[in-house]
Amino acid sequence: MFAVRDTHSALDIAQDAMFKLTDRYRDRPAAELPLLFQRILQNTIRDFYRRQKVRSTWTTLFSSFRASRQDEDYDFLDTLEVESGKQDEPERRLESTQIATAIEEALERLPARQREAFILRYWEELDVAETASAMGCSQGSVKTHCSRATHSIAAFLKKRGIEL
Repeated sequence: MFAVRDTHSALDIAQDAMFKLTDRYRDRPAAELPLLFQRILQNTIRDFYRRQKVRSTWTTLFSSFRASRQDEDYDFLDTLEVESGKQDEPERRLESTQIATAIEEALERLPARQREAFILRYWEELDVAETASAMGCSQGSVKTHCSRATHSIAAFLKKRGIEL
């Protein structure tokens, strides 16, 4: 069994699980609902941890970069600066630019559906249900597209010598 230590996240997870239960299983007999809810809750918690793991991977990758402008329209892939005190070193700036270019290239090489799912989930931070609704597909398809996109991007970056 998984445990979520953050109260707000735990409440959000419980609420999502309740919505899923009422949305999908409202016609089931009341005696079946506790077990269904338990399974849905476990899966929702797993989704939460998977999402956290992927976000932390991408956050770690991008944490060494910061925006020169902190506005809503900023795209970190356009202009990167290393946060350490070495922003002015040409080698560091070149490395930042090369990493950004590699990420852009990896995203461009993804199939359209994988790229769409990846951007909606990890850049726009939509949850699985919202992404599925936006893409007009099932939640399972969104998870598959995101998983494949993440693996493809990681493999592409690894071939370029960039380790996550």
